[in-house]
Amino acid sequence: MPICLSSRSTRVWWWACFDAFCHTLTKKTVVVVDNAAIHTSDDFADRLPYWKKQGLIVKYLSPYSPELNLIEILWRRIKYTWLPFSAYECLNALIEALEEILSHVGSKYEITFA
Repeated sequence: MPICLSSRSTRVWWWACFDAFCHTLTKKTVVVVDNAAIHTSDDFADRLPYWKKQGLIVKYLSPYSPELNLIEILWRRIKYTWLPFSAYECLNALIEALEEILSHVGSKYEITFA
């Protein structure tokens, strides 16, 4: 299920998500993150040893590599192709449209690299 935040997320929220994810791991897992400020902060770096001990290895994309960052490709397709103009009428319309799109990526909404 996609997560849609109604306000800006905080580092505490992200740490809680990573911590919770660690508790679901049954084997070593690699997560690739971009170089957003939240991922390169001292606080994030301080959590890396804990996550590694839990089996979560964090790797970084090279600086500015949108072609490697799948979320950039997804958001570009959402913004310029799938999101209807009516989604911009109000916040609720935007949330509903995004939830519809994100819950059907891979079936109704597909990205092909042919």
